[in-house]
Amino acid sequence: MSQLLIRNCLYYTLILGFMLFYQSAKAQYDFTATDQWLEEHTAEMGGRTMLMVFKNNKVVYSRSVNALTQRAKFIGKMVAKRTGKDADEMLADFSPDHKIAIASCSKWLSAALVMTFIDEGKLKLTDTVGKFLPILSKAGKGNITIANCLSHMTGLKSGNIKESRKGFEKATTMDEAMESIAKMEMESMPGESFHYSSVGLQIAAAVIEKISDKDFGSLFKERIAKPCEMSNTDFGTAGLPIPAGSGYSTPGEYLRFLEMILNNGNYKGKTVLTKESVALMQQNFAAGKIIMYSPAEAGNWGYGLGEWTTDSSSGGQRSTAVTSPGLFGSFPWVDNKNGYAAVLFTFYIKSEGRHERYTGLKKIIDEAVNHK
Repeated sequence: MSQLLIRNCLYYTLILGFMLFYQSAKAQYDFTATDQWLEEHTAEMGGRTMLMVFKNNKVVYSRSVNALTQRAKFIGKMVAKRTGKDADEMLADFSPDHKIAIASCSKWLSAALVMTFIDEGKLKLTDTVGKFLPILSKAGKGNITIANCLSHMTGLKSGNIKESRKGFEKATTMDEAMESIAKMEMESMPGESFHYSSVGLQIAAAVIEKISDKDFGSLFKERIAKPCEMSNTDFGTAGLPIPAGSGYSTPGEYLRFLEMILNNGNYKGKTVLTKESVALMQQNFAAGKIIMYSPAEAGNWGYGLGEWTTDSSSGGQRSTAVTSPGLFGSFPWVDNKNGYAAVLFTFYIKSEGRHERYTGLKKIIDEAVNHK
């Protein structure tokens, strides 16, 4: 048999195999409504979106949409020129490897990092932060627990999510950040009220730095990023890391983290978190608490440890789905009931209508992954 004939046979075999795979995937899932949703909503979500869905140990949907208007492109080019950045890169389609700021999507990653210390017995959720941070004890805030920190129930009067960072955003070290937080007023006893902010996770980050004698960035890389194959995910390379909001990631890498959560803390045979910790993080700790501040886009969701619980029921039971959306519109979630994970990457500020879009998109994908 000639080499040309052999090559042709191999080529057509590969084509046939791809077609069979594509037809099988198409028959299993119908994402037509998902495609339509992205086409209809991308323009109002900053003009660029990337949506990925993971189920049955594989990515079953991945699509990028670019709906930037001519005006948006013009503004983007002007900004690129003034800041010395590459305009083509700034306006390029999102891809699984496109790295952007993820804002509060960072909270999920940071809470998971803290929970690795819980799993190892080096820390307890009931531990009070004064044991590790004397400056908070001196300020009368030493009785805040680690659980309070991860569930936004420190009792600290920290303002909204943007204002809560003003108290320590000029800090260059974690110790300086704790000095600023020590000066904050209390609005309730720890554990009595829910106030969504950046403060609790900053305190928890300071605690694990004290325990390990390592910086937050190194700990995240060692304990979460490396085992979950997230080499392009970090909390910034300059200044003090903000565990609640300074993260950067890509759609593909964040989905790997979600895969780990979906699989009860296991990523490709490696235990990153225990299944007990994953389940605990997904319980509604905010049930029955006084709500001092909660962003409008959260609607009536509850809150666990570093993530929102879409079930607003009382605590003690695992939520059917959990999420941690960010200020710039990105929306990651894990659906335990339907057995899948998904992430929508966007970049825009305007938050009106987000909750409705989030729940609308999730409903469409719920239907798609259950279509046979």
